[in-house]
Amino acid sequence: METTKLSSKGQVILPRSVRDGHNWPPGTEFAVEAVGDGVLLRPLKPFKSTTLQDVIGSTGYSGKAKSLADMEKAIARGVQERNARGRY
Repeated sequence: METTKLSSKGQVILPRSVRDGHNWPPGTEFAVEAVGDGVLLRPLKPFKSTTLQDVIGSTGYSGKAKSLADMEKAIARGVQERNARGRY
Protein backbone atom coordinates (compact mmCIF):
# COMPACT_ATOMS: atom_id res chain seq x y z
CA MET A 1 0.00 0.00 0.00
CA GLU A 2 1.29 3.44 -0.92
CA THR A 3 0.55 6.59 1.05
CA THR A 4 0.16 10.26 0.20
CA LYS A 5 -0.54 13.52 2.04
CA LEU A 6 -3.17 16.23 1.80
CA SER A 7 -1.54 19.56 0.98
CA SER A 8 -2.43 22.88 2.59
CA LYS A 9 -4.35 23.64 -0.64
CA GLY A 10 -6.45 20.48 -0.29
CA GLN A 11 -4.59 18.63 -3.03
CA VAL A 12 -3.74 14.94 -3.01
CA ILE A 13 -1.06 13.43 -5.22
CA LEU A 14 -1.97 10.02 -6.59
CA PRO A 15 1.11 7.79 -6.70
CA ARG A 16 2.54 7.20 -10.18
CA SER A 17 1.88 3.46 -9.96
CA VAL A 18 -1.85 4.15 -9.42
CA ARG A 19 -2.04 6.72 -12.25
CA ASP A 20 -0.14 4.45 -14.63
CA GLY A 21 -2.13 1.39 -13.59
CA HIS A 22 -5.39 3.12 -14.52
CA ASN A 23 -4.02 5.03 -17.53
CA TRP A 24 -4.99 8.38 -15.98
CA PRO A 25 -3.08 11.13 -17.80
CA PRO A 26 -2.65 14.64 -16.39
CA GLY A 27 -5.94 16.54 -16.61
CA THR A 28 -8.13 13.51 -15.91
CA GLU A 29 -11.29 14.73 -14.15
CA PHE A 30 -12.85 12.78 -11.29
CA ALA A 31 -16.20 12.61 -9.54
CA VAL A 32 -15.59 12.72 -5.78
CA GLU A 33 -17.96 10.89 -3.46
CA ALA A 34 -17.83 10.69 0.33
CA VAL A 35 -18.18 7.07 1.45
CA GLY A 36 -18.00 5.76 4.98
CA ASP A 37 -14.72 6.96 6.44
CA GLY A 38 -13.13 7.86 3.09
CA VAL A 39 -13.65 9.14 -0.41
CA LEU A 40 -14.19 7.44 -3.74
CA LEU A 41 -12.69 8.90 -6.92
CA ARG A 42 -14.28 7.92 -10.20
CA PRO A 43 -12.82 9.18 -13.47
CA LEU A 44 -15.39 11.04 -15.53
CA LYS A 45 -15.92 9.39 -18.85
CA PRO A 46 -15.76 11.83 -21.73
CA PHE A 47 -18.37 11.62 -24.42
CA LYS A 48 -17.62 9.00 -27.01
CA SER A 49 -16.20 10.45 -30.21
CA THR A 50 -18.77 10.60 -32.97
CA THR A 51 -18.79 11.17 -36.68
CA LEU A 52 -21.36 12.96 -38.80
CA GLN A 53 -22.70 9.58 -39.89
CA ASP A 54 -23.29 8.65 -36.23
CA VAL A 55 -25.56 11.62 -35.60
CA ILE A 56 -27.07 12.40 -38.98
CA GLY A 57 -30.81 12.34 -38.80
CA SER A 58 -30.92 13.21 -35.10
CA THR A 59 -32.49 16.61 -35.89
CA GLY A 60 -35.69 15.06 -37.16
CA TYR A 61 -35.67 17.10 -40.38
CA SER A 62 -36.85 15.01 -43.31
CA GLY A 63 -37.37 17.63 -46.03
CA LYS A 64 -35.24 18.60 -48.97
CA ALA A 65 -31.60 19.39 -48.13
CA LYS A 66 -30.95 23.12 -47.61
CA SER A 67 -28.12 24.94 -49.36
CA LEU A 68 -25.58 27.02 -47.48
CA ALA A 69 -27.16 30.18 -48.96
CA ASP A 70 -30.59 29.10 -47.64
CA MET A 71 -29.13 28.52 -44.18
CA GLU A 72 -27.36 31.91 -44.16
CA LYS A 73 -30.61 33.66 -45.17
CA ALA A 74 -32.48 31.88 -42.37
CA ILE A 75 -29.83 32.89 -39.84
CA ALA A 76 -29.95 36.53 -41.01
CA ARG A 77 -33.74 36.49 -40.76
CA GLY A 78 -33.54 35.12 -37.22
CA VAL A 79 -31.05 37.81 -36.20
CA GLN A 80 -33.31 40.53 -37.61
CA GLU A 81 -36.31 39.12 -35.75
CA ARG A 82 -34.34 38.96 -32.53
CA ASN A 83 -33.12 42.55 -32.94
CA ALA A 84 -36.71 43.69 -33.64
CA ARG A 85 -37.75 42.22 -30.27
CA GLY A 86 -35.06 44.30 -28.55
CA ARG A 87 -32.73 41.39 -27.93
CA TYR A 88 -29.09 42.35 -28.55
